Amino acid sequence: MAERVLILGGGLMGLAIAHQLARRGRAVQVLSRRRSEAAGFVAAGMLAPHAEGLAGDLLRLGQAGLERVPAWVAAVEGDSGLGCGLRQCGIVVPFASAAERDGFATGPYGQPLDRAGLERELPGIGPRWQAGWLFPQDGQIDNRRRLMRALERACVALGVHFQEGTEVEGLERDGSGSLRAVRLRTAEGERRTLEATQAVLACGAWSARLLPELPVFPVKGQMLSLQAPRGALSRVIFGPGTYLVPRQDGLVVVGATSEPEAGFCEGLTPAGQRQLQSGIEALLPEAAGWPPMERWWGFRPCTPDEGPLLGASPIPGLWLATGHHRNGVLLAAITAELVAGVIGGTLAQEEQDLVEAFRWNRDATRTPTHREPA
Repeated sequence: MAERVLILGGGLMGLAIAHQLARRGRAVQVLSRRRSEAAGFVAAGMLAPHAEGLAGDLLRLGQAGLERVPAWVAAVEGDSGLGCGLRQCGIVVPFASAAERDGFATGPYGQPLDRAGLERELPGIGPRWQAGWLFPQDGQIDNRRRLMRALERACVALGVHFQEGTEVEGLERDGSGSLRAVRLRTAEGERRTLEATQAVLACGAWSARLLPELPVFPVKGQMLSLQAPRGALSRVIFGPGTYLVPRQDGLVVVGATSEPEAGFCEGLTPAGQRQLQSGIEALLPEAAGWPPMERWWGFRPCTPDEGPLLGASPIPGLWLATGHHRNGVLLAAITAELVAGVIGGTLAQEEQDLVEAFRWNRDATRTPTHREPA
């Protein structure tokens, strides 16, 4: 029997990989400190490689992820008996002018819109916006309320073991430098050593605390939700610095600030909430009057070039699935497939090339892949 694989981190990435490995017959144990703090619970759930304006290898990875989402969701729903809230609703990216629109990197994958087209797709859109792109292939998943719960149940149904309230405090190596064990502290405060020669590091923004060589750091984001009249908004609006993501029941998720200077400082701030409110007023003025339902924050796991770290780590036997920044929901399915394939030695050449493009020690300079606030 193949040995057990430890998953270090019980967020979206950890659950997706645990599910994929379990479906392939592997014994899996998930160690999770506090699953509610995971980025998968706080993200907006957009599937937006084109609306995000991704480029190069990250666009290639994002498109591969988008392509795999429907089959992945079907598998999760089949194993769990729960819906994930997948919607191919399309995403509109508005611009102040046609010239700005035409300079958008992923424009060739979309449908151009003039002012009349924007008003047709987004009735009530703010007067500032005169042109845009519609990406009908992009969409969303209701990660916060549905996907995470479905993944948890799917993992349990497949025999994945969970150890909640457990903080992994260190990694131990054998004489050859390979992974030998993990040191952890249980919910009761007991310190233990758990033998393991196969593990996946999926600790999100906290990954570098276990492996300081990794170029992963937190970027705080604040968000809120509004209750809109049902059917008031049918497309996602992806503006500069703010986006509105409408769920099927009328809830609209609004995000998100980008605060790299905040580190791991928790909590909402007046400045962050004002930024979101200003974004709502600029994109869809009538939405400024919709009642707020919830406000929250989280920490994106970022890297210098905003691409994830996948595959082998500096420690043989420890595999990486971290650093997904703004694109964790989009990349969950492809990450799970690639990492499970690396562990099992079943990757095709094209998949090996993708993993190699996102190795942890690649030469990367920061090239933002999203629109900054205007």
